[in-house]
Amino acid sequence: MNNQVDLTVTDKASDNIRILAAAMVEKAKSGHPGGAMGGADFVNVLYSEFLNFDPSDNLWINRDRFFLDPGHMSPMLYSILALTGNYSMEELANFRQWGSPTPGHPEVDFERGVENTSGPLGQGHTMAVGAAIAERFLAARFGDWMSHKTYAFISDGGIQEEIAQGAGRIAGTLGLSNLIMFYDSNNIQLSTKVDEVTTEDTAKKYEAWGWNVITIDGNNASEIRVALLAANNETERPTLIIGETVMGKGAVDAEGGSFENMVSTHGQPLGAAGASLDKTIENLGGDPKNPFQIFPEVEAYYKEVLKKKQEYAAAKKAEQAEWAKANPELAAKLEKFFSGEAPEIDYASIAQKADAATRAASSAVLAELANKVDNMIVSSADLSNSDKTDGFLKNTKALVKGDFSGAFLQAGVAELTMASICNGIALHGGVFAACGTFFVFSDYMKPAVRLSALMEVPVKYIWTHDAFRVGEDGPTHQPIEQEAQIRLLEQLKNHSGEMSLLALRPADVDETTVAWKMAMENTKTPTALILSRQNIKNLPSANGSRYEEALAAEKGAYIVEKPESTPDVILLASGSEVSTLVAGAEILKAEKGLKVQIVSVPSEGLFRQQSAEYQNEVIPAGIPVLGLTAGLPVTLQGLVGPNGKSVGLDHFGYSAPAGVLDQKFGYTAENVVIEVEALLQK
Repeated sequence: MNNQVDLTVTDKASDNIRILAAAMVEKAKSGHPGGAMGGADFVNVLYSEFLNFDPSDNLWINRDRFFLDPGHMSPMLYSILALTGNYSMEELANFRQWGSPTPGHPEVDFERGVENTSGPLGQGHTMAVGAAIAERFLAARFGDWMSHKTYAFISDGGIQEEIAQGAGRIAGTLGLSNLIMFYDSNNIQLSTKVDEVTTEDTAKKYEAWGWNVITIDGNNASEIRVALLAANNETERPTLIIGETVMGKGAVDAEGGSFENMVSTHGQPLGAAGASLDKTIENLGGDPKNPFQIFPEVEAYYKEVLKKKQEYAAAKKAEQAEWAKANPELAAKLEKFFSGEAPEIDYASIAQKADAATRAASSAVLAELANKVDNMIVSSADLSNSDKTDGFLKNTKALVKGDFSGAFLQAGVAELTMASICNGIALHGGVFAACGTFFVFSDYMKPAVRLSALMEVPVKYIWTHDAFRVGEDGPTHQPIEQEAQIRLLEQLKNHSGEMSLLALRPADVDETTVAWKMAMENTKTPTALILSRQNIKNLPSANGSRYEEALAAEKGAYIVEKPESTPDVILLASGSEVSTLVAGAEILKAEKGLKVQIVSVPSEGLFRQQSAEYQNEVIPAGIPVLGLTAGLPVTLQGLVGPNGKSVGLDHFGYSAPAGVLDQKFGYTAENVVIEVEALLQK
C-alpha cells in the first residue's frame, strides 16, 4: 500500500480536507477548524497509503484501526472519511445539526469508519492502547495472519491529560509495536499557547517509557510517509511520530495575509476568529461558492486508493480462508469470539464457600472463567490479591512484552487508564474485558465508565471493598456516595434506549455467582459488580438450593423471605445489608410477632424494567418499607417510597474496626428492630 504517489495530488487532497473542515465549522457556526486544517496532511497520507481497510466491509475484523483522541478535530475525520466514501457532502454540510451522522465530537460508528467515541481528551489514544493489546492477544492465539496496526492521533491537550502517563507507560512496558501514534504538535491550545503551560520534553518522556520517537514536519507529506514506513517496520516498541504542524494551515484574512498559528482558530469558525473563509478557500484552491465538493483529481486518486485497499483486503481474506480450511476448530473459535455472544458456563456447578465475602465469591467465578473463557482479559490496578481478581490470574498469566499468550493485564496504579484500555479492548472486538479496584476508586474511573455507557461496550467493572466496613483504612477508603453515583447510570438511557449500565451488588456468595452470570450475559452495556471486603452470612434458603433461589436476582430484586399472609413490613437492601435485615427480622418475628417480607435488590434499574405485577408482588403497595444501605440514604429512596424510610449514612466514615463501625453506625439486627418500630408507629 506504500507506493510513491504524485505529491501534487496528495497535497491537493490535504487541501481538500482543509476546505471541507473549515466550511463545516463555518456553516454550523460552531466547532474547531484550526486543528483539523493542521492535521489534514497526516490523515490524508495515513488513509490513502498506509491504513488497511476493506471499502466494501467496514466491519472486517482484520482491518487497521484509527483512534482519534481530540474529538474536537472531528471535521478532519469526517472529511477524510468523505474522501473514502463513508460520508456525503450533504452530511458534512449538516455538521453538528440535529439528526445528522456528523456530531460535534465523533461517536463510535463502525459502519462509517468511526472506531471510537472521543471528546474527553486523553481517552481516545488510551482506547487505542486497548485495541493494540486485543490485537496482540488474538494474534498470539490465531497466528500472524491476524496482525494489523492500530493508529492513534493525539493533540497537545491529550498529551497533557494525566491519563496519557498511564497509556504511555503501559504501551511502552508491553512493547506494543503494532501501535503507531501521531502527535499533532502545533503549540496552540484553546485559550493559551502550549509553551505557556508546559516546558517538558515530550520526545524524551516517551523515549523513557520505551517508545520509538520520530520528529518530523507534520505538514510535509514526504516526511510523514518516511515516518510511517519506519513505524510500520518497528518490531519492539510503540512509535510516536511528533508532527510539528501549523494550526489553521492555509487560513488567510480578507486581505490575503496569513492567519495561521492563531489561538483564536482553535475553537471557533474562521470568520468569527477574524480570518476570511472565502479567501481561505480560494487560497486552498477551492470555490467559496461551493466549498462542499471533492476535487475531480482527488476523487480519481481516491478511487484508485480504494481499489488497492479492496485488493489488499481480498488477499488477506483469502489467506484467512486458507487458514480456516487448515484449522477448522480454531476458525470456529474465532467466529465465536467475534460473535460477541456470551460464553456458555455452568454457573450452578461453581463451588462457593458459605458465609464468605462476595469478593472471594467473585474470585471463585473468575477462576472458572479463566478456565472456560478463552477470549477474556482481566485487569487490576495493582490490587489483584485484594480485589481478588487473582482468582483469574491463578489460572492464566500476565501479558508481558513479547508474550501475549496470557490473559491478565497488570495495569499498575492507574484506574482511569485501565478502564479506558478496557474500553479499547471491547471496541476492537473479539475479546471480553474486565477490570478491578476498590469501589472508592471508581471516582478515578468515572470518565471512562461514562464512555463505556455511552458507547454501549460490555466492560465488566469489579469494585470491591464496597462500604465503610473497610474499617481501619478510614474515610479515604470507605465508599459512601459512590453507589448512588454509579446507580445514576441505571437511570440514564443510552442512544439505543436501554439502561446505560447494569449495577449489581450481590447479597451473598450465591448471589455473586448469579451476578457474574448476569454480567457475562450482558453483552450490550457495561456492568458494575459491587462486592464486599468482609464475610457475609449466607441468606436463608427455603428449598435447600440457595443458588437456584438467587437466580431470581436476574429480575433485579426478589423476595428472600415471605410470610404466609400479608406482611406488616417490608425490609429491603442490597449487598451485605440484606443479611443484617434477616437477623433483625428474626427478632421482629420472635419478639414482636410481626410478619416480615425481606427483599434483596441487587439492581433497582433492572427491577424497574419488570412488570408492574411483579414489582407489586415484591414490594406490595400500602405496606411500610424500610431500606438499609451502607451508602447515602438516597440510594434506596426510590424503592422505599414516600411513606417508607431509607436508613443509610449521611456522613463520611471513620477509622475503626468494621464491627465497631457497624455498632456505631447502627448496622445491627437490634437497630433494624428499633427502626422498624419507629416506622410502624408513624
